[in-house]
Amino acid sequence: MILRDKVAIVTGSSRGIGAATAKLLAAHGAKVTVNYVQNREKGEKVLDEITRAGGKAILVRADVTVREDVEAMVKKTEDALGAVDILVNNAAIHFPVTSFLQYKWEDFEKKVLGEMKALYYPCQVVVPGMVERGAGCIVNISSGLSRVPGPGFVAHSAAKSALDGFSKSLALELGPRGIRVNVVAPGATDTDAIAFMPKEMRERVAAHTPLRRFGQPDDVAGAVLFFCADYSRFVTGTYLPVCGGNQMS
Repeated sequence: MILRDKVAIVTGSSRGIGAATAKLLAAHGAKVTVNYVQNREKGEKVLDEITRAGGKAILVRADVTVREDVEAMVKKTEDALGAVDILVNNAAIHFPVTSFLQYKWEDFEKKVLGEMKALYYPCQVVVPGMVERGAGCIVNISSGLSRVPGPGFVAHSAAKSALDGFSKSLALELGPRGIRVNVVAPGATDTDAIAFMPKEMRERVAAHTPLRRFGQPDDVAGAVLFFCADYSRFVTGTYLPVCGGNQMS
């Protein structure tokens, strides 16, 4: 119970990495806001799994690219669970996978701006309370493609690179206020996001990964848990690849 009585918001936590993270934080004692924007049924399933396991959580619909939605979500969290100690920015902005020459500016702009809004608004709404208490933990979910790009992922790589830079700036500025900001960068992880990959491609990717498999949502959630716990109390501004060894520093 290394997060006992901590309050966490995990954006985009009705499925995939976000769902695994919300459940793991709750299993270690955190009171969690499960956030969704479209699929309430999946959000309710995550909430049910947490509560049946003895955890405490609430389910809140909020589009994290809309400031008013974020403000309402934080208010509901504070009213039901308490002041926010942990913010995990995981919400994904969908994008077409296609070459730069075929990319439409409108799609590129939607991805990059959407990604930054989904990061900026939750941070700006939650951080003042953390500053007031002199403590807080923010974990932003990036992607290995921010450092090692792949064909067709120009918008995703650009958006996640912006997330990485934003996170370092925030870590520098908020460190003196007792707030840590770190980045977790998943590699190929077995979620809906890679459902489009043919079996042959999946096998090739796994074969070229030192650990010889795809990541699972729980693998990424474990890295998030590390940053949220006091074990990492002297760690901030860090970029942690969770990729089975595909990206080594």
